[in-house]
Amino acid sequence: MKKHNFSAGPCILPQEVLQKASQAVLNFNNSNLSLLEISHRSKDFIEVMDKAVALVKELLELPDGYSVLFLQGGASTQFLMCAMNLLKTEGKAAYINTGTWSDKAIKEAKKLGNIEVIASSKETNFSYIPKDYSVAEDLDYLHFTSNNTIFGTQFQEFPKVLGNTLLVCDMSSDIFSRKIDASKFDLIYAGAQKNMGPAGATLVVVKDSILNKTGRAIPTMLDYTTHISKGSMFNTPPVFPIYVSMLTLEWLKKNGGINWIENINQSKANLLYNEIDSNPNFKGIAAPEDRSKMNVTFVLTDESKQEAFDMLCKDAGINGLKGHRSVGGYRASIYNALPLESVQVLVDVMQKLA
Repeated sequence: MKKHNFSAGPCILPQEVLQKASQAVLNFNNSNLSLLEISHRSKDFIEVMDKAVALVKELLELPDGYSVLFLQGGASTQFLMCAMNLLKTEGKAAYINTGTWSDKAIKEAKKLGNIEVIASSKETNFSYIPKDYSVAEDLDYLHFTSNNTIFGTQFQEFPKVLGNTLLVCDMSSDIFSRKIDASKFDLIYAGAQKNMGPAGATLVVVKDSILNKTGRAIPTMLDYTTHISKGSMFNTPPVFPIYVSMLTLEWLKKNGGINWIENINQSKANLLYNEIDSNPNFKGIAAPEDRSKMNVTFVLTDESKQEAFDMLCKDAGINGLKGHRSVGGYRASIYNALPLESVQVLVDVMQKLA
């Protein structure tokens, strides 16, 4: 029986994507060669890269003047890389701290220069999204994390910047899950393994005009312009994660794009949160107005029922529901490829416990 995969990452992938990807590992494009064996500079893989880039631009409705990169190192490398490419030697950047990943981004950026945390929800273990803060107009950039996988919070409205301040976002866990105005952002980065593909590729969307203005010498591999000039092929790219990401984006486009998946994601979130709020055995962790539509965190109101609930989940084929150690309880990650039927199975189990 195919399990109901609520894992926080690596993410669940569409079944048809897995089937096409597995075939490509054995025989890619009827070449009698594996995707894992061919040259990344071959015509077949260059077509994959070009298609993946084109799909990102189409689905995000990117205006002209942006480059799309597929890099390595995960979002964790981007914590340093974005600061290295955007923070001027005598400049200053602001960060909003809403969880583990933004906390890590702040620590990396502080190694390079002047960083101010203008808002944080750390004092309540990141249970909400800060709202009462002001953003100066003369910052190099403002950085925030749009969705927080561990704590189950999500920006429902994005921060606004004025003047020369650039807007930078880590969208690792909710990229392509809802409509955004990409033109409002100067840099977006996202690890593929939360909502787009397998671990190993990192998507970067960057406005070309903001680069080469820091006054610092940037190591070659950490310079966005290096990778832009070489079409993400300065070194050997992660061919399999890029190919699977391309397939996932094709699946998304074929079925109706961002509008289609946003409606489904809203239905999944409504179904699960309604059960959490109405079932006396459970309660949510995140502030209701800031609840994530990707990662739903909740706890039992009576811990003595944990064994019974865990057994019901196991019998129903539910996988990956355990909460992060820093929060406890449960976390249902309901990424794009998770069907509504799987959420219904979880809700049925919750009702059965009652």
